Amino acid sequence: MTIYKFQAELEIIGINPFVALPIDILQHIFIDSGRKKSPIAICGQVNGKDYKQNLMFFKGDWRLYVNTTMLKNSPKRIGELVDFTIAYDSEPRVVKQPQVLSEALAKNLEAKEVFEQLTASKQLEINRYISRLKTDEAIGRNVARAIGFLLGKNGFVGRDKP
Repeated sequence: MTIYKFQAELEIIGINPFVALPIDILQHIFIDSGRKKSPIAICGQVNGKDYKQNLMFFKGDWRLYVNTTMLKNSPKRIGELVDFTIAYDSEPRVVKQPQVLSEALAKNLEAKEVFEQLTASKQLEINRYISRLKTDEAIGRNVARAIGFLLGKNGFVGRDKP
């Protein structure tokens, strides 16, 4: 894996802090990844702290979005010059379905059928959301919300309907 170093000024689009990659590094990432289509899985360090992220193409430009997990208080640091390393991340990014969600879907065949008809990205969004929860209470509450969402009873993960 080839690691590239650069400095970039933190910018913002909407509410999302990001940096633009130098064009030569972007070209190397395209070669390393074998693709020029968004998203491209990357990893590296920001100010010495490890991160995993996706390089995204949005509104005509490639952007590395810098969330608060990557850089503390990133929305308040617009204009700051930040040190980065970046490399194409060839490790598969698999999010397994949480067992508690699998069990809930097995008990509700109607919800399971709707879930299986969702696009892969929407399934991933639900699985990722639930898998990142910390407490059993939060997991249980959100699995119930996910089942309700699949049955058309409520919204979930920022969506009104599946």
